[in-house]
Amino acid sequence: MAVSAREVQELRGKSGAGVMDCKRALEECDGDIEKAAVLLRKQGMERADARVSRAATEGLVASYIHAGGKIGVLVELSCETDFVARTDEFQELSRNLAMHIAAEQPHYVQQDDVPAEVIEKEKEVYRALAIKEGRPEKVLDRIVEGRLKKFYSAVCLVDQPYVRDDEKTVGELLGESRAKFGENILVRRFLRYQLGEENES
Repeated sequence: MAVSAREVQELRGKSGAGVMDCKRALEECDGDIEKAAVLLRKQGMERADARVSRAATEGLVASYIHAGGKIGVLVELSCETDFVARTDEFQELSRNLAMHIAAEQPHYVQQDDVPAEVIEKEKEVYRALAIKEGRPEKVLDRIVEGRLKKFYSAVCLVDQPYVRDDEKTVGELLGESRAKFGENILVRRFLRYQLGEENES
């Protein structure tokens, strides 16, 4: 079916997708803008997975000061182009992530950043605790893995429930952002300072 320029523009406003993507989605959905928006979102999330491997060399460093100057955060949020880095949406995302870090106190960006010796120590503690609780030998490894997963969700930024919407993790938020911006979006590093305490990054 023929799709009007007005419909394409309306869908672009809703989805942020390119003109040709909007036109194709509308044609596929017989001009239904709501259905086309859902289709674009699904396609965007699929393509977002492929973007993770692309180089993200642009971005910005955002800062956040909380509690009357007692907590401060710097976070480096990266993307692929300066164009995206300068958008209001990207800057808002970086500020929200800095606020999340101030509130939730992660120690690492992702699981790969946790030192092997820290993981081994946690495993030893969880295994000893499970034995003390009288758990059978055959389920110890499963218990240790389950508790390690909880450990990651406490100390790794991307595994933490997002403070502004705990129905999703920070990692899922970044995945949605990749779909929205059409670029690889990632947290490269962060620093969290609290008055009177050692640096927690």
